[in-house]
Amino acid sequence: MSENKNDSGEEAIENTMRDFRFSTTRTIICEAGAAARLADLCRAEGASKVLLVTDSGIVNAGLLDRILPGFDHAGLRLGIFDRVEADPKDATIEAAAHAARALGAELVVGFGGGSSMDVAKLVAVLAHPECRESLEELYGVDNTRGPRLPLVQVPTTAGTGSEVTPIAIVTTGETTKAGIVSPVLQPDIAVLDAELTLGLPAHVTAATGIDAMVHAIEAYTSCDKKNPVSDMLAREALQLLASNIAAATHDGSNLMARGNMLLGALYAGQAFANAPVAAVHALAYPLGGHFHIPHGLSNSLVLPQVLRFNAANAGAAYAELAPHIMGDACIAGSDSEVTEQLICWLENLIVELGLPNRLRDCNVDEASLPLLASEAMKQQRLLVNNPRTVTERDALAIYRAAY
Repeated sequence: MSENKNDSGEEAIENTMRDFRFSTTRTIICEAGAAARLADLCRAEGASKVLLVTDSGIVNAGLLDRILPGFDHAGLRLGIFDRVEADPKDATIEAAAHAARALGAELVVGFGGGSSMDVAKLVAVLAHPECRESLEELYGVDNTRGPRLPLVQVPTTAGTGSEVTPIAIVTTGETTKAGIVSPVLQPDIAVLDAELTLGLPAHVTAATGIDAMVHAIEAYTSCDKKNPVSDMLAREALQLLASNIAAATHDGSNLMARGNMLLGALYAGQAFANAPVAAVHALAYPLGGHFHIPHGLSNSLVLPQVLRFNAANAGAAYAELAPHIMGDACIAGSDSEVTEQLICWLENLIVELGLPNRLRDCNVDEASLPLLASEAMKQQRLLVNNPRTVTERDALAIYRAAY
């Protein structure tokens, strides 16, 4: 809102709010121990047959042990698909959808990290009895229009925010990924149970936490669909994440820090689901595709250099975010000075969390940088949201600065 003078010289109020639309998951349950009631939630959705999509690590860690008795008690038939890998392949999604159809699943649960939740989203579409689309037909934006099965998401890491996003990422070849974006993929219920994240390895906690911070930062500076609600969520997300990530990383038993990280990741997911991410993610994807670097770590490796590249256009926004991230460590100054403080603070945080901070430390060979830059240019779905135009030459310079 701003004030100006009308023709008679009197003060008039001008409404400067831009039109926007905000969507998110219908029901969010944030409660330690809530996963034990998962069967009751499924039954309340009208399901008697449920497919749970997860990975073998979740099963081997015993994280399903607390929920399985509830399904027996509720008289629900539960199928478990536990073959999801990091950066799930199209074949994995097809196999999970086949398992759901064979079961006659009436509801799908994603239980795990972003990969399991992304697979669950697509299974909910492909296993619906009225689905006439193939997976290949879903790639891109708004190509998923048909009905889907009810969808419940239970994150076990605080990072992707997939429990509140209408996005799924699929590995389509040896080195390539494709995004599927549609309101149809927006989950129905998200269950945040901090007990599920206790004892998560430090490097996973750190990398997924940085991933969530990147979601919030990029949502706040997105050129497309940035709005007051996404801005509010991004600020709150960063405050929660930045003030808890060290404690959660260094003390796997800190339930409060773990819960705050889960909530911060959810807020960040809500923000970027409505104000999409940009160049950090675009440059991170080729690192995952070619060198199999985990997504959160890929983001972390290029984050400081992308922020420096964007500073000329997004310095004011970064300066606005700095106090929410740095707290009392933020010292007043010009936008450019505060932005540089923020970037240095993030660089120090990455080191403090024990993450590698150079591409060379992750076995990326320097000769591959031009190829990575070329691959990053294929992520136009993301690059159009960046506050500064990124050319292939720019991408190469960013990779070299991160090397």
